[in-house]
Amino acid sequence: MQKKICLGIVKETKNPPDRRVPITPVQVDIIEELFPNVEVGVQNSTKRCYSDAEYEYLQIPMIKEPEKCDILLGVKEVKIKALIPGKTYMFFSHVGKKQAYNRKLLQAILKKKITLIDYEYLTKPSGQRLVAFGYWAGVVGAYNALRARGDSTNHFSLKPAYKCYDLDEMYAGLRKIKLQPIKILVTGAGRVAQGALETFRALKLKQVTYKEFLSKNFDVPVICQIEPMHYVKRKDGVPFDMQHFIANPTEYESNFKAYQKATDIFIACHFWDPKAPMFITKEDFQDPDFNISVIADVSCDINGPIASTIRPSNIEEPFYDFNPKTGEIEPPFSKMKNITVMAVDNLPGELPRNASRDFGRELIKHVFPALFGSDDDGVIERATITKNGKLMPKFSYLQDYVVGKE
Repeated sequence: MQKKICLGIVKETKNPPDRRVPITPVQVDIIEELFPNVEVGVQNSTKRCYSDAEYEYLQIPMIKEPEKCDILLGVKEVKIKALIPGKTYMFFSHVGKKQAYNRKLLQAILKKKITLIDYEYLTKPSGQRLVAFGYWAGVVGAYNALRARGDSTNHFSLKPAYKCYDLDEMYAGLRKIKLQPIKILVTGAGRVAQGALETFRALKLKQVTYKEFLSKNFDVPVICQIEPMHYVKRKDGVPFDMQHFIANPTEYESNFKAYQKATDIFIACHFWDPKAPMFITKEDFQDPDFNISVIADVSCDINGPIASTIRPSNIEEPFYDFNPKTGEIEPPFSKMKNITVMAVDNLPGELPRNASRDFGRELIKHVFPALFGSDDDGVIERATITKNGKLMPKFSYLQDYVVGKE
């Protein structure tokens, strides 16, 4: 008889705790039906968007001793003192880019000989990610941009997304507002941008081309989505080529200035390479024709391509003002000529039930067959950062980071 694999859903220990879950109560039944060799248990938590009672109602056992499980699933980083030696963990570790604030976490994982599988690196051989919360970051980021617009103009007021029960309630409130004729710009073409566009579809906004956006005025609110070929250009004048741009970002310069003059609300959903041109510099804010009043930086690259994104904000206090003259942060909506910035770095946590359902579906479809069966395509192998106290070959570049040389 095949040995049962115990899969444990651990409580979130990062502070402030994330309310999302990797697996919803209903999905536990699906997992145990699809993978008969797996049994799921849930560690007690008072912080989840799905309560213990919702799991217990479906007769899912609550586990007081997660060390008895074989594989432990969370969402965000596990607190060091909560790590159980020798176990296999799966969560967003935020160590792969040598994040200084998580160096001690990776050191502890290696010391405790933990196998760490990071969601961020669960990919197809082509590199396309299999699971992500990015779509929901876009959904909420766009909504927060509209909240900021309403609060800054006093024309309307929207309930914070995290106070809505789910997406349906959030959109129901959104449909009640009336926007003045403004121009809204979204950068990017991936999951994040698609999420942002979905929020604007709830308002049935008119979508226009980049040429129309830059050259025309409208008597209704409009939205425009642009990609790299629209906001950068080659320095040598050769026509844009996406693969060349990815490989040689330093050979390009910004073509974004025209959009700064035409845009009212800017929702940044792009991926940005630090070697690529900036979108908005501090000097750009000084331009008398600069027109953007709200920047929802969903990508949230601190001190990156948008000079006003000086620090992250949080779910409870999502906005701050950027003073274009001083370059300093000020309280939100404090001066008419300030730019309101939204830079929440865990936006999907505002709609945790919806985001968790989508994430669990992707795990079940794309990851669990390899995790609980045969990893023929290397899905789990590509995402495994550590094993038996050592960095896996793909992540050997982290060694200097581990020992403190970087």
